[in-house]
Amino acid sequence: MNIPDYIKNIIAGLQSAGFEAYIVGGCVRDILMEKIPKDWDITTNALPEQILQVYPDAKYENIFGTVLLPVRTTPQDGESKGLLEDVVEITTYRSEQGYSDRRHPDVILFEKDLEKDLERRDFTINALALNPAEPDKIIDLFGGEKDIKKRVIRAVGEPADRFKEDALRMMRAVRFSAQLGFAMEPKTQRGITKLAGSIKFVSGERIRDELVKIIASKRPAEGIMSLQECKLLQYILPELEQGVGVKQDRHHTTTVFVHNVGALKFCPSEEWQVRLAALFHDIGKPKTKKIIDGIATFYNHEYVSAKLAEKIMNRLKFSTDDKTRVVNLVKNHMFYYNVGEVTAASVRRLIVKVGKDNLKDLIALRVADRLGSGTPKAMPYKLRHLEYMLEKVQNDPVSVKMLKINGDSLMKILEIPAGPKIGAILDVLLGEVLEDPELNTAELLERQARLLAGLDLEELRARAKAVIEEKRQEEDKEIKRHYKV
Repeated sequence: MNIPDYIKNIIAGLQSAGFEAYIVGGCVRDILMEKIPKDWDITTNALPEQILQVYPDAKYENIFGTVLLPVRTTPQDGESKGLLEDVVEITTYRSEQGYSDRRHPDVILFEKDLEKDLERRDFTINALALNPAEPDKIIDLFGGEKDIKKRVIRAVGEPADRFKEDALRMMRAVRFSAQLGFAMEPKTQRGITKLAGSIKFVSGERIRDELVKIIASKRPAEGIMSLQECKLLQYILPELEQGVGVKQDRHHTTTVFVHNVGALKFCPSEEWQVRLAALFHDIGKPKTKKIIDGIATFYNHEYVSAKLAEKIMNRLKFSTDDKTRVVNLVKNHMFYYNVGEVTAASVRRLIVKVGKDNLKDLIALRVADRLGSGTPKAMPYKLRHLEYMLEKVQNDPVSVKMLKINGDSLMKILEIPAGPKIGAILDVLLGEVLEDPELNTAELLERQARLLAGLDLEELRARAKAVIEEKRQEEDKEIKRHYKV
């Protein structure tokens, strides 16, 4: 058991002072599964004030009996150099009573017996304790070792009691199942299904954090399906569940919901934001479905899906950056690309539209979409050709900042004060350079700017729209025509 020396020393220090002390919870589970724990938690019968006497550098600023001890540790990844700063949580044995808000205990009692502390924990695989001085003696009062061997998620004691204490534990059960590849014990699953509605009492931030862990796990699709089977999904992501039973056209053999989950399953990216975009990419289809000439159509579903994705991420308090990234991918996942028709200029316009940093993610999303539809070939020639073209034009100008002339230069050359006209001229110049990067020289741009200076602001804006915005609309029409959605 590769327990770090600093953890052993902390426990030894408490024991030398006459207290009991153990590592507890997920770190013991990870040890038994021969994994490297990410976090180390210590439990003890010492009261917080007594822990502070043993470790004066620690801090105690809560009501839960958890003392935070700063430590400096040696990196375990073999790559980092020097010492890392970390914090170890040392918590007094405790029991909890009453959960009127289904989130926090009404009363916290400090206990002297380890059993009282272990019986308040969520699942048997997390209700384990170990004294590093006696590594062969795992303290397991609820069958956690057996459940690890059987690969089962089982609540400690009566499942309903555990989930009434904290409704988020229902999502945690699904998350552990997805992360560890464990099955849900039937009684535990029935308890979740019965109390699923109480997840409404949990804050959006806490739900978000568990959802991200599910999406980032090795089995994200199984996790989403488990949420649906346990009746949790209707409260967490009702927009996604609306796709259950919604049939698609002849190009899809599955319902909208199954397709979205399939896209998540086959998403080649390990970044949770891209995976979340795969899960959300078609959630707008139920709202846009129409039958035309006997065929199901979903016109503009990508835009409706993007709006729903934004609504969900606002509700769950995602950061602005994460929301922008996911919504952008969902909105643009239907980008049109035909090898026989594509030009370098159209690829540059695609870069302008979705952002250079998002193109790799967009290709991963397209692969997920294809495989989620049952298409056997994930990376057809056209996507490989797109990757080639992206590399080919990666250094071409795709934004005003990349033009060989800027606003300050234009104001001096044209003797025009700062204002919207300068920006409009730059937009027109960018549109022309997108079509032909050879025009991106200071001399040619200056010559063209002098010609544009004679136009008024409205004419310039119309010209900019003609070379940039109208081309975007043409691409959108091509998307609808070729994909029949």
